[in-house]
Amino acid sequence: MLRYFLENDLVNITNKHPDNWEDAIRVSGEVLKNNGLVNDVYIEQVISDVKQYGPYIVIVPGVAMPHSSARNKGVLGTGIGLTIMPDKVSFEEGNPDKEAKLFFMLAAKDSDTHVKNIASLSDMLMEDEMIDDLMTVKSMDDYKNVMKKHNM
Repeated sequence: MLRYFLENDLVNITNKHPDNWEDAIRVSGEVLKNNGLVNDVYIEQVISDVKQYGPYIVIVPGVAMPHSSARNKGVLGTGIGLTIMPDKVSFEEGNPDKEAKLFFMLAAKDSDTHVKNIASLSDMLMEDEMIDDLMTVKSMDDYKNVMKKHNM
């Protein structure tokens, strides 16, 4: 899956320091927007969903999976974008379990693909040391080294 991100130009190792989680979601949406997979309507809906339902998108400490419904009008294609922030972003003040540095934004035109993408991403993240290794990435060379280490 790491190769998928690289080959499809869906990796964003940003030096932007978002002021809050809303801005972090907007930054993480840029890679999908730049690839014509979503527009601002989708990104703003993801933010609205988190406001409504809480920080459900922080799936494990350090990792967020921003996404919204496949029926959203802002979804133009299917894909997953990876944005690595320079620092962790808090979704819930004072709760380190609700901080994220790795943002895997999902977009899918249909529910089946959406579920498959979540499963594939989950499988990748469960590999030993994957999250820790991705947390150290500061450049594309670092990213490629993680790919080599995990043979992905």
